[in-house]
Amino acid sequence: MAFLRRRSSTPAGPDFDVLAMDPGDWPGLFGAALLAGPDGSCQGVFLRYDLFGNRGPAMLIGNLPDGSPARDPEDGVPFEVRQLLEAVGLGEEEIEVSGTEDLPVMLGDDLLIVTRIKLSEERMACVRFDRSDGVQVTIASWERPIAEDLYQLLKPLPKDMFQKG
Repeated sequence: MAFLRRRSSTPAGPDFDVLAMDPGDWPGLFGAALLAGPDGSCQGVFLRYDLFGNRGPAMLIGNLPDGSPARDPEDGVPFEVRQLLEAVGLGEEEIEVSGTEDLPVMLGDDLLIVTRIKLSEERMACVRFDRSDGVQVTIASWERPIAEDLYQLLKPLPKDMFQKG
């Protein structure tokens, strides 16, 4: 996946490409949040899509670089799953990972190994994959299955989206 590369420097925001769906291609609301480290470095970028016509978030995509503490939660439940549960008003609900399954997905000429994370909350779908630049992408979806064609829609967002105005 040659288009995934580490940026040399940016004055604000992440120092890596943020892989997501272009928010201009989707109806509804879009939000982005940065997870800052104690030293001010970017430890992750989370993109939240409301695809239900302003009735709540349907999908959250996280991009976590190497070294981000959010990559390895103690209970194994992805940070993005917890964030999406909080957004739909179920942050207090108990949730567990009940299994994983690795799936090969072709992206043009590239093979992507996607891990489907099975959760005790059946209304939630979650997948994860590692990019060639070491950034981990996790997609959590509420009441919507994650189909293979979604990966074709993912692309780096313009870095100026994450610059301070």
